[in-house]
Amino acid sequence: MTTTNYFKTALLLGLLTGLIVVCGRLLGGTTGMVIALGLAAVMNLVSYWFSDKIVLARYRAAPVEPAAAPRLHAIVDRLVARAGLPKPKLYVLPEAAPNAFATGRNPAHAAVAVTRGLLDQMSDEEIEGVLAHELAHVKNRDILIASVAATIAGAIAVLGSMARFGAIFGGGHTGRDERGGNVLELLVMAIVAPLAALIIQMAVSRSREYAADATGAQIAGSPYGLARALEKLDQASHRVPLDATPATSHMFIVMPLSGRGVLKLFSTHPPIPERIRRLLGR
Repeated sequence: MTTTNYFKTALLLGLLTGLIVVCGRLLGGTTGMVIALGLAAVMNLVSYWFSDKIVLARYRAAPVEPAAAPRLHAIVDRLVARAGLPKPKLYVLPEAAPNAFATGRNPAHAAVAVTRGLLDQMSDEEIEGVLAHELAHVKNRDILIASVAATIAGAIAVLGSMARFGAIFGGGHTGRDERGGNVLELLVMAIVAPLAALIIQMAVSRSREYAADATGAQIAGSPYGLARALEKLDQASHRVPLDATPATSHMFIVMPLSGRGVLKLFSTHPPIPERIRRLLGR
């Protein structure tokens, strides 16, 4: 892992700790803050060691052996040989919408997951382009950041819910002139927490997608398969829904949640036409 990625991961874990401790303070005073600090320590360990397993379990991803998916394994075998990477574990999601993501702590503990829809709707060259993009995330060593960000975004969503309930039921600790302030602070937390999650995901997603596109084209030996795949994925994302959570949407090769209007401003992915333009050097 590069020094930059070490710093980004540490920053994300530190942010998670701070948000959990602040929410514990608002909900339970000093006692709540101490409990929250303990929970944050556990969450940090979980997000580092098990965030990939959590995401894979969330999408009911099933591991596939070569005998069950020879086409998928053959393509990955060719790509990892070109990229000089260890072969990741391969998973298939039972989703009709075509999409894919990579996860794991490092190249030696990586996993690549594709949907059933991707295998059914894409040509070999297009699948190769998508898989090359995901292996580029592995090669660029940003899969840990994406996995940790998913865990953090999920935790922040829980914090926002806790804050809303705390505000509804009158806040946490009480004291002289504290109750009204607590309710106000909890309401602010309930609004800020989801926005913080979006900002985190945007910070770790947009630039790395462009980099993974470029590296993926090098691994595949051509940008055209990935460019055609991105065009198909963009069209399919508006027709076929994928049951994705906002906390993990940044991990997919294309945004699985079809945003409109203001939501596009907070998209964790850069625009598909711009990605294709850069790939093809137009």
